[in-house]
Amino acid sequence: MDNESFRQAGHQLIDWIADFRQSVPDRPVLAQVKPGEVNANMPAMPDAPQSMQSLLQALDEVVVPGVTQVQHPMHYGWFPSNASLASVLGDIACSGMGTLGISWESCPALTEVEEVTCDWMRQLTGLSEEWQGTIHDTASTACLVGILLARERASALCKNAGGLQALESPLRVYTTEQAHSSVAKAVQVAGIGDSNLVMVDVDPVTHAMNPQALADCIRKDKAAGYVPACVVACVGSTAVTAFDPLEAIADICEPENIWLHVDAAMAGSAMLLPECRHLWQGVERSDSMSWNPHKWLGTILDCSLFYVRDTEHLQQVLSTNPSYLRGSTDGQVTQYRDWGVPLGRRFRAMKLWFHLALDGPDALRARLRRDLENARWLADQVEAHPDWEMLTPLTLQTLAIRHNPGGKLSGDALDKHTLRWVGEINESGAAFMSPSVLDGLWMVRVSVGVESTEREHLEKLWALLQQHAESSV
Repeated sequence: MDNESFRQAGHQLIDWIADFRQSVPDRPVLAQVKPGEVNANMPAMPDAPQSMQSLLQALDEVVVPGVTQVQHPMHYGWFPSNASLASVLGDIACSGMGTLGISWESCPALTEVEEVTCDWMRQLTGLSEEWQGTIHDTASTACLVGILLARERASALCKNAGGLQALESPLRVYTTEQAHSSVAKAVQVAGIGDSNLVMVDVDPVTHAMNPQALADCIRKDKAAGYVPACVVACVGSTAVTAFDPLEAIADICEPENIWLHVDAAMAGSAMLLPECRHLWQGVERSDSMSWNPHKWLGTILDCSLFYVRDTEHLQQVLSTNPSYLRGSTDGQVTQYRDWGVPLGRRFRAMKLWFHLALDGPDALRARLRRDLENARWLADQVEAHPDWEMLTPLTLQTLAIRHNPGGKLSGDALDKHTLRWVGEINESGAAFMSPSVLDGLWMVRVSVGVESTEREHLEKLWALLQQHAESSV
C-alpha cells in the first residue's frame, strides 16, 4: 500500500469508525454470538489484495456482532473501559508514525513525550514531585513490576546471585480478598508462590484492609521465620471499590521496611478531582503506585501509569545494557527499557497527550463529577426500596447491590435469584452488569462511567432492574 492508497483507505476507515460509534447505542450491549461463530464466518484467507470496502463489510457482518459494546451507554460491567475519540486519534498517530521504542536513541521523542505526559498526570492527580512515572500496558504488568521491586529490596537483590532458591527464608506478600486477580498472578510469576500470599482480614462493612489484622499477620510471620516483603493496598478494589487505609498501612510498613504498592487502577481517575483525594490519603508514603487512564478517564487501551519514588532501585532491578543498545547519551537520559519488563515499547504517551489536549482536563473533571452524581442517584433509588440493598457504602461510581423480596431468600435460593435476573438482563442486550461474589453470596456490580452514559440511561437501568428482579422471583 502506498501513501495515496493509505490516504484513501484511511478516510474510509475514519468514516466507518465515526458511523460505528454513532450506532453503538442502538446495538445490543452483550455480543450476540455463539462460541466459534466469528471464527466460522471469517472470510477465506486472502490470496490476493482485497479492497478496503470488502474489509469494512467483513467488520460489519462478522466482527461487530461479536463485540460486547463497552462504549454503550447501558454498559455497567467490570469497569468503565472508555476509548475517547480524542485518544483514538492519538493511537492512530502512534501507529502511523511506526516508531521503535527500545532506547532513547531509537526515538528520543517517544521517551521525552512519555516523561512529560506522566508528569502532567502526576500534577493533575496532586502527587508530589518525588514521583516519576512510566506507561505500562495494564495495571497487571505494573503490579508485577511493583512486586519484583519489593522482592529485590527484601532479598538484597537476590537476582544478582542465587535468586529466590538461595534465600533461607521465604518472602511474604500481603493483600486482601478484594484485591484484583493480577496480584495473585504477579506473586506466582515473581516466583514467590501462592502459599506466601497472605490474605488479610477486612472491615466487614467497607471491605477495606484491617490494619490491625495486617500487623498481626506480619508479627506472626516474622516469628515463624518468614520475611515480609510487600503489601499491595487497594485504592478502589475491583468488586466493591473498597479503599484500604493507606496512612495506617504505611505506619506498619515503614518501620519494617516493607514495600507498599498501591493499586488504584480504576479509582485513580477520580484523583483528578480535589474533593476525592482524601480517598488515597497516605499515598505519598507508598513506594510504588499505578492507575489506568484507559479505564474511567477514557484514554484508549492500553495505557496504565506506574509511578515510583526510588528510580535508582527500579533500574537496579530491571536494567539491561547489551552492547547493541549502548549510546553516547547513556547516563544523561531516561532509558524506559530499564523501567519495566519489555524491551520494545509503543508510543503510548501519544494517545494520552491527544486526549488531554483535544478534550481538556476541565471536560474530564466535569464528566467524572457527572458519573459520581449519577451513581449517587441510583444508590438513592436502591436504598429507598425495601426489596433492594446496597451491600457496601458508595465511595465512587460502583454500586454493589442485591434484590431480596421481603428479605425471604437466603443461601442458594438467593444466589439463584440473583444470577437469574442479572442473566436475563445481560442476555437481552438491553444492559450489561457483572455479578460477583461478596461474603460467599452472589451480588451484582453496577459500574457507572461510560462516556456516553447520562441520567436517562440510569433511569432506564433502574426500570430494568425492578422489572426483571420482580418477575424472576
